[in-house]
Amino acid sequence: MMRQRPARAITATLRALFTALLTAVIALGCLSPAAEAQERPRRNLFDMLFGTREPDYPDQPAEQPPPQRKSQPRKRPTPPPRQPVAVQPQTPPAAEKLPDAKTILVVGDFLASGLGTGLEDAFSASPGVVIQTRGNVASGLVRQDYYNWPQQLTGMMDQLKPAIVIVMLGANDRQPIIGDGLNEKYGTDPWFLAYEERVQQFAKLAANRHIPLLWVGLPPFQSDQLTASAVKLNHLYQSQMAAVGGEFIDIWDGFTDQNGEFVVTGSDINGQQVRLRTADGVNMTAAGKRKIAFYVEKSARRLLGNQASPDITRLDTGSPLPAQQASLPGAEPEKIVSTPPMSLSDPDLDGGSQLLGASPAPAAAAASPRDLLVDKGQMAPAPAGRVDDYRLPATPTATP
Repeated sequence: MMRQRPARAITATLRALFTALLTAVIALGCLSPAAEAQERPRRNLFDMLFGTREPDYPDQPAEQPPPQRKSQPRKRPTPPPRQPVAVQPQTPPAAEKLPDAKTILVVGDFLASGLGTGLEDAFSASPGVVIQTRGNVASGLVRQDYYNWPQQLTGMMDQLKPAIVIVMLGANDRQPIIGDGLNEKYGTDPWFLAYEERVQQFAKLAANRHIPLLWVGLPPFQSDQLTASAVKLNHLYQSQMAAVGGEFIDIWDGFTDQNGEFVVTGSDINGQQVRLRTADGVNMTAAGKRKIAFYVEKSARRLLGNQASPDITRLDTGSPLPAQQASLPGAEPEKIVSTPPMSLSDPDLDGGSQLLGASPAPAAAAASPRDLLVDKGQMAPAPAGRVDDYRLPATPTATP
């Protein structure tokens, strides 16, 4: 009996412990909701006593927010590099030409054609001037069988009635003269004599009609042989213009450097460094053509006078005057008296009859301080109290 009591006690203890555990399991099973029991596996007694290897699920799992995408900064498009813009010279607006505008006739080879283009730009704002260019690219005074300039110039002057004739020839004349009983190689003395005679006859066509003639010299070229020929021809043109009464326009310095060498890039009419010559070293760019016209423009404006002014329309009686002049009171024609020109050396300007120095100055009654100092070496005493007055002050005398 003593041996059975401990076994019964142990059995009763285990039953009580099992009952308590079963009650706890039932209680825990009643607390869990049905939806949760379907989502996760049930726990048995073995799992409760010895644990489970699976992770315990939380009662109310929190919803994880979707991962946010980090916004990357928007890249601004890189602007393309700014290309330098060449500054174009501002040209005045073209003016409508007058019906009685004067005509400037430009004749010659390919250089003359470029000169005509530059003159059109130069006189675009002058309504009283019209540029007529008659150029032949491969022409000259040597090959008259190809293009007879004396004959062509006569017809052009009869048709256009020019006020000025401008010639630019010679760039194509470096070749033999053949015809009229001549067969001379370029560079010989007979060649220059024959060519000089042709230049003189061609220039007299305008001089005999009393039309002002401007002969434009040749520029330097990239070829040394062409440059040497241009120097000789320019001397010939200059001497012949002096003989017939024409004017020679020298443009050589405008297309050379300080040493007199040929340049491709140089200063334009505004002082900016631009390309003046093309790649072949012979032709001119637009800036080069305008620069040649710059040398000719001054002489042409001098010959035309007021006709070349941009304000020539105001000389017309039919055009309205400015508002300030229109508001002025009209002058009576009978009271307008023309006065002769007055010389600045006329003594009547100040009311006298003689110029200064014509009569001797009147003699002074007493010697001046200058005369005393220069002639006699005497200096007048300084006034009392002045800085150079070195006299001692007078001491008062004691009275007895």
